[in-house]
Amino acid sequence: MLNEQTIATLNAMKLFGMARGFEQRLNSPQHAELSHDEFVGLLVQDEKTYRDNQRLKRLLKNARLRQQAALEDIDYRHPRGLSKQMLLELSSTRWIDAHRNVLVTGPTGIGKSYLACALGNFAARAGYSVLYLRAPRLFEVLQQARGDGSHLKTLTRLAKAQLLIIDDFLLTPPADRERRDLLEIVEDRYQSGSTVITSQCPIRDWHPNIGDPTLADAICDRLFHNAYKIELKGDSMRKDQGESMATSLVANQTDGKGGNLADDMKPELN
Repeated sequence: MLNEQTIATLNAMKLFGMARGFEQRLNSPQHAELSHDEFVGLLVQDEKTYRDNQRLKRLLKNARLRQQAALEDIDYRHPRGLSKQMLLELSSTRWIDAHRNVLVTGPTGIGKSYLACALGNFAARAGYSVLYLRAPRLFEVLQQARGDGSHLKTLTRLAKAQLLIIDDFLLTPPADRERRDLLEIVEDRYQSGSTVITSQCPIRDWHPNIGDPTLADAICDRLFHNAYKIELKGDSMRKDQGESMATSLVANQTDGKGGNLADDMKPELN
């Protein structure tokens, strides 16, 4: 009864990790061999692990990443000019701490979104706040915020994210209000947060495609300064994955083996 009261008290104090650890360790024959300080130390570690896991879940949920992606699963076999050395540098948090940007360009289906989401996943697991938005949706959100009076609040939220991911940038030429919003975003984040941007438009063409030369100068200056630039080339990875799917289907039909093809395919698209 005393142990049940202890567990109830721990839960009431919101020490859920410690409560769960206490119950599990009481049911383990090994706990009897532990000293009091060792037992308490393990319970403290249980609580820390629980809180770390909860924080990670919250960070990943708030990030709203488009894909479940990981740097460890990046495919280097597909010829697209992806540098292992650069990815090795991005596998450290130093670029986030230094507020450096990552600009990823290339044709559709080459893996830009997957790479961006992998960087977002890495940052969240390292404890950084992450926010993912496609550029068209970003500008829609800001336009709606103008209408309901929350425009400044939305810009503040974008500025506070330690890593902001803007996917599908420059799919269409931005309107004047979109250019001005983008300038506000990059100005707020300059040397205070990292930004990952993906685009089908080559980096050399960003300035003319943004439009207004004065705003384009200011935007590009802040984005390009001290940024990692990843320019992917080659055929769409969707084509290779489609061929692999067809091959697997034929193989399954030939040898009579079943299987879930989707489990064998990497979601490295866009």
